[in-house]
Amino acid sequence: MVDDKLLRDEAERAAHYETIKSNIKSEVGGEIVAGAERPADMVGKSVGNIANNMRQTAVSEVEQTHHEVERGRAAARVSQVVDYIFLLIYGLLGIRLALDLLAARESAGFYQFIRSATDPIYAPFRGIVPSPSTPEGFTLALPIVIALISYMLLHLAINGLLRMVAHRKVEI
Repeated sequence: MVDDKLLRDEAERAAHYETIKSNIKSEVGGEIVAGAERPADMVGKSVGNIANNMRQTAVSEVEQTHHEVERGRAAARVSQVVDYIFLLIYGLLGIRLALDLLAARESAGFYQFIRSATDPIYAPFRGIVPSPSTPEGFTLALPIVIALISYMLLHLAINGLLRMVAHRKVEI
């Protein structure tokens, strides 16, 4: 009897030990699973935040590039118009210079047309320096040469300014 009671107590203790052991295992396992899910959620949120930030940065860079391209296109159009206007000025002043060099008749219609077309752009330079001439009537109109050089410098300055606007850097 004594031996039997001792065996039963030992069996109950072993069963009780196994019950406690399985309860602790399930609790610890549950805690491990819960702990493992939490960081995954945190990592997922962190990855999501990083992805959203990268997406917003990429979109803003694309928008900024689009604005820069549009600004460049507008500056290019303005530059084309400026180039055309100055080309007309150079051409008209060049023709007037050639006609003066060749002693064209002032009563000719073409000479009068060129003179009337160039008078507004030539007026600020008229009389700035004397124009040497020969007894035959050939004249080197130095004010026209000065006007051509001045308009070329102005043309370069305007195109340089437009280039600065078109290629403006927004970051250092």
